[in-house]
Amino acid sequence: MQEKELNYKELVEILNELSTKYECVDFSYIGTTLLNRSIPLITLGDKGAQKSVLYVGVHHASENICASSLLRFIKDYAFAYERFGQVAQINIRYLYKMRKIFIVPMLNPDGVEYRLNGLAPENPIKDRVIAYNGGNEDFTHWNSNARGVDLNHNYDAFFEEYKQIEKEREIYAGKTKYSGEYPESEPETSSLCNFIRFNLDTLDGVLSLHTQGEEIYYSSRGEAPPKSLHIAKIISRLTGYTLAEPTDTASYGGLTDWLITKLDKPAFTLECGRGENPLPMRNLTDIYTRIKELLFTFPILF
Repeated sequence: MQEKELNYKELVEILNELSTKYECVDFSYIGTTLLNRSIPLITLGDKGAQKSVLYVGVHHASENICASSLLRFIKDYAFAYERFGQVAQINIRYLYKMRKIFIVPMLNPDGVEYRLNGLAPENPIKDRVIAYNGGNEDFTHWNSNARGVDLNHNYDAFFEEYKQIEKEREIYAGKTKYSGEYPESEPETSSLCNFIRFNLDTLDGVLSLHTQGEEIYYSSRGEAPPKSLHIAKIISRLTGYTLAEPTDTASYGGLTDWLITKLDKPAFTLECGRGENPLPMRNLTDIYTRIKELLFTFPILF
């Protein structure tokens, strides 16, 4: 039977169950959203591990299939850990001891709830958000957070340049592409950036999962930290995805751009799967199969 798309409550319940069942799964939060939903964080790895990586899913509400992909990874990791097993020829007990893997499976739960369930009657900005959506109460293709900010344009990377583009193209708060009033204006991006800054000393690299196109972005304006191209080629070999450069609006204000330009950290955007967002859940198995080996291998590439 085909898996159904997870809403926020279902995701949190499953993460709670996994953290209760498996000693290797630590469940916490990095902050709260505009509508006061706690943003889940899973940590796989020993507290004494001196190196870490970060996986982030669902900046965009229509890319919620990425949360299910990361959930599958967490389950496979925990299952192998309990059985002293290996995945992709990697001993999971050894990986647990030597590397932390931080996972934010759903950065934008408010947007996901808009997409799946529409606006709740008690939403304090309901009328405004409907106006942002062109007066339409169908949020099937909503990407932004609760107040119409595209989280992957809300980071401090070429932000002022993008504001000029917004002005020229009349991009306002709505379902996609609006960057917000200032970098990290949104509680979701602010929480993630603060988490990254707090863990910066041990953080080796970041994977940001999106859909779609089966491409890998690893640079910003042609610049990238040392070894990024080498690692990107390994990612391409493991996934079959193509190395690419972001173009047009995709090259402004993203998490990968911020990490590269402001923090000099290797960061990679994976555009998973093909089709039109939101990708149907029948694509989940293919997407996860393509990225599974990478998710287990990425922590040891540094």
